[in-house]
Amino acid sequence: MHVAETLVRNLRRAHCQFDLVEHEHSATSLESARKAGISPARMAKSVILDDRRGHYLMAVLPANRQLDLDKVHKGASRWQLSGEQSLATLFKDCERGAVPALGELYGLEMLIDPQLARQQDIYLEAGDHESLVHMKVEEFFKLAPNAEVRELCQ
Repeated sequence: MHVAETLVRNLRRAHCQFDLVEHEHSATSLESARKAGISPARMAKSVILDDRRGHYLMAVLPANRQLDLDKVHKGASRWQLSGEQSLATLFKDCERGAVPALGELYGLEMLIDPQLARQQDIYLEAGDHESLVHMKVEEFFKLAPNAEVRELCQ
């Protein structure tokens, strides 16, 4: 198990209560939820976007939903899905494809779908493909105090 050091350090610094949930290797957040035996509606999936000018944004939504880019666009910014190389640079302590849904810890602005914000507790990737962080939603928002809650799904 390789939990991202940035995540661990910030969980401790904020005195967050959380559990680590181990599961069989998975390639996607939806598959992680299935293998861990949890509802995909409680699994936070992160989607990294960029504006082609070096600015990044993390959209966080339930693993069983799809991002609607039209709902993300705000002001003059036009967001697109970021490439794999950008993700490796932004999330150096994470395995590729296992980014924790806490972009503020990595200097990214965050948008969170209200379906996740209404859950009592949520799960998110821990930086590898075999473990999840489980916490109350209130604990999650301690680590994302500036996140904007907004409809993001189709």
